Amino acid sequence: MRLLEIWTRAAMALIVLAGAAFADVTVSQSNDPTAAIGGKLSALLGGERQALQQLAPVQLQAVANGVAAPSRKKSEAPGAVRHDAAWLATLPPATGDAQWQCLTKALYFEARGETVKGEFAVAEVILNRVDSPRYPGTICGVVNQGGNGGCQFSFTCDGYSDRIHEPAAYAQAGKIARLMLDGAPRSLTLGATHFHTRNVRPGWANRFARTAAIGAHLFYRQPSGS
Repeated sequence: MRLLEIWTRAAMALIVLAGAAFADVTVSQSNDPTAAIGGKLSALLGGERQALQQLAPVQLQAVANGVAAPSRKKSEAPGAVRHDAAWLATLPPATGDAQWQCLTKALYFEARGETVKGEFAVAEVILNRVDSPRYPGTICGVVNQGGNGGCQFSFTCDGYSDRIHEPAAYAQAGKIARLMLDGAPRSLTLGATHFHTRNVRPGWANRFARTAAIGAHLFYRQPSGS
């Protein structure tokens, strides 16, 4: 490290002083300041060369390779998300803003009886709607959207209390919501914007392309222009 620092400083000094010499050339052409600089630099490098000759081969290789950047502990990337409860249980409790809360509640009330993969799939639908110009541009707007005399997500207007009776299920839904908001890939439903349970058949299901079947839910992508 000491040798690299000295070399770097010497090189920088040569560049700066040489630049100054060239800048002064129109003022004085009788002196050659670079000659003195070159002599000092040669003496400096000569001393460093002698020092290098005293180093073992392994030490020389270390100098040649330079100083390694300090290692950084990699955090798990969103792409490494696993759709299983055991993995989710290893994650710290999730927190977030109002949009996170809306997504967490939607997953809890709409999909807590599903597998973990099913909850992720419902989260994809909600976020796909947020990204679509056909729907509100926020998670809370999508979740609470009404229309056609009802609600897009039944838990928001089914007349039942929204109290959380299963804290563990709510905590899991919160972790899934956090992962999705942090950029976990939407790889389960192929851009689905709708879903329904297998025991019903809404009219739009005949017009939309089915993209996935996960647990008790079937998923669909709304055609462009519809």
